[in-house]
Amino acid sequence: MKPIVIVGSVNMDLVSQAERIPRAGETLIGSDFQLHPGGKGGNQAVAVARLGHPSILLAMTGGDIFGRQLISALDNFGVDTSRMGTVAGSSGTASITVDAQGENTIIVTPGANLQVTPDYLRTHLEVLRGAGIVLAQLEIPLDTVAWLADYCAKFEIPLMLDPAPATSLPPDLLSHLAWFTPNQTEAAFYSLPGESTEQTLVRLFSLGVKNIILKQGSEGALLASADGSRDHISIYPVNALDTTAAGDAFNGAFCVALMRGQSPLESARFASAAAAISVTRHGAQLSLPNQDEVVEFLGRWPSPLNGESGRE
Repeated sequence: MKPIVIVGSVNMDLVSQAERIPRAGETLIGSDFQLHPGGKGGNQAVAVARLGHPSILLAMTGGDIFGRQLISALDNFGVDTSRMGTVAGSSGTASITVDAQGENTIIVTPGANLQVTPDYLRTHLEVLRGAGIVLAQLEIPLDTVAWLADYCAKFEIPLMLDPAPATSLPPDLLSHLAWFTPNQTEAAFYSLPGESTEQTLVRLFSLGVKNIILKQGSEGALLASADGSRDHISIYPVNALDTTAAGDAFNGAFCVALMRGQSPLESARFASAAAAISVTRHGAQLSLPNQDEVVEFLGRWPSPLNGESGRE
């Protein structure tokens, strides 16, 4: 099997539990605090590896204790970390507050993630050339993502971009994407004032994006293609404890299913199940399910493809 190559961030997540997310200037007493390995790049790499597919991560850690812990955790989950680099200074961190309903706010401090540069990627061209799919996010420098998009387009390697955190993207970058996967907040960033969801999709497709997955939280996901097809995937009704890494679970599982030959719609159903399992657990990488768990989950729930999703 061709590996899935993930280019992105690794962070140590500093997670505080509280009854609600504090307002500006407010201090709350938390109910719990934990450290969890995270970062969208690391999370997606673990999501792939946990599902039994070869997962290679191109990322950077700092020379601090967090860096050693991050690499150890990734190794334990089965991610190939042999091409990761270490630089002087701090590793990336994410300060996360999770409320009683499982919603979260996140502040990311990039640290060593800023050293995931085009020059670093050029030292691993053989890894990129051998990828079945490449996953990227926006917690690394934008010029690195732009270089990666150009490279993947040149060698016809499918690239999936998770635009988190949302930022303005050059049109050339968008035109090189096979998959663009914003959540509701990120989709709003890329929408123009007064634009409907469909108008935003059409405009993004006009810029060259091939496929879009709009992750809509409690409303499920919308799978849209430039050919005009629109498919809605309903969520699974689970008790959400922590939504951290749910989007990463979805992206990783979606790519694994595609690599196994499933259709985009079938892959979205599989990915929705993986994301549903992840929100029933606390933490980022520790919440990500393995293959047996997703298969067992799908066996217990009615298929969203049979009467619970709509083709538009």
